[in-house]
Amino acid sequence: MNLFRNQDLTRRNFMTTASSLLGVSFLPNYLGAEEAKAGVPLRKKPAQRLIFLYMGGGMTHLDTFDTKPGHDNQGPVREIKTNVPGIRVSEYLPGLSNHMDKMCVINSMSSRAGAHEQARYLMHTSYEQRATIKHPGIGAYMLKYLGKLNQDLPGNVFIGGNSRIDGGAGFFESSYEPLAINNPESGLRNIRARFNPTDFRNNLDLAAELDGGFRKKYNLKATRAYTSMYKDAVRLMESEDLKAFDLSIESEATREMYGDNPFGQGCLLAKRLVQHDVRAIEVTYGGWDTHQNNFISVPERTAVLDQALSALLTDLDRTGLLDSTLVVLSTEFGRTPRINQNAGRDHYPKAFSTVLAGGRVNGGQKFGKTDAGGEEVDEGEMSPQDFNATIAWGLGVSTDRVVMSPSLRPFKVAHKGKPNTGLFA
Repeated sequence: MNLFRNQDLTRRNFMTTASSLLGVSFLPNYLGAEEAKAGVPLRKKPAQRLIFLYMGGGMTHLDTFDTKPGHDNQGPVREIKTNVPGIRVSEYLPGLSNHMDKMCVINSMSSRAGAHEQARYLMHTSYEQRATIKHPGIGAYMLKYLGKLNQDLPGNVFIGGNSRIDGGAGFFESSYEPLAINNPESGLRNIRARFNPTDFRNNLDLAAELDGGFRKKYNLKATRAYTSMYKDAVRLMESEDLKAFDLSIESEATREMYGDNPFGQGCLLAKRLVQHDVRAIEVTYGGWDTHQNNFISVPERTAVLDQALSALLTDLDRTGLLDSTLVVLSTEFGRTPRINQNAGRDHYPKAFSTVLAGGRVNGGQKFGKTDAGGEEVDEGEMSPQDFNATIAWGLGVSTDRVVMSPSLRPFKVAHKGKPNTGLFA
């Protein structure tokens, strides 16, 4: 024990010495972010909020953002000019063609996950799906590392009709779980107390008094989370910011601008939530699994997407929120460039497209490139992990910080992904 005399035996000194003696190097995985050596420097002026638009089923890249005019794989879909010279998109996206100056299109996404459930999980968490653990998503990481902007509202919201939420709180505390809203036009149902607020408060105080001994004896994470849930619910019920969930406040013209459909109104709700400083919102839009009749289904899907995303970018820009809000358009994989016998496109993880907008992204560019038929990535290949690391970096979330799961295994927000910092100003 002479080795430790006259030394400041802090946790760092002990672990460093133990590592040397044992011939191992586990210090970075054991220590928290404030003690581990930094890899990629944090962004100096990150975006404060995230709107994540998820296209469930696998959005076709050739029929949206990676057109291949003149090639047999393109089929009947033409391309059109955008407001950025030299950049073109599908004819199905006339609205977004006028917003290309705000967008960075990534045409070099590539993954090895070709099944919906596994690919969706990977895109949301950066990890392969396992039966033994649930990994957190970017919204949960934002709340854990950055905290809430508005203490009265949920910091993480999921809008969509899916019963399953990938990329929720995972193994984090339940307080980081997203609030799920199935129908954006219904807002939050039954949120107001149905009896006198004074009586309600008295009942809560009585319950706190009765539970006090239990909470003191069992001061565990789960117990604290349960208590925190009640406090958050009461704070929300009494908050003036509850109106953020009420779309009826918006003018009829604004609601029509987004589109009379769940996804369009979901994007409008997302805009209202970022106006009230909600950190992370995901809006899902399914139906992209076009194994049959691709050229009938995709025009219908893209019409809804084009109108809603165009309105969202216009609204965020008009209200001065675009620079501080990162808008992401993502999907689990692309569709086969070669058209099948059913006039459809099948699963294709080898090459697909995603989009970043707002958040001081370097707009007016396409990053990466596929070959002449859209089948192989030729330049700038980006994995789901790299994509998520890029999103995290743009939001000021450390991609190097290690967090330990309950089983004491180390994880990072984007696994081993590397952010492409050059996509941002």
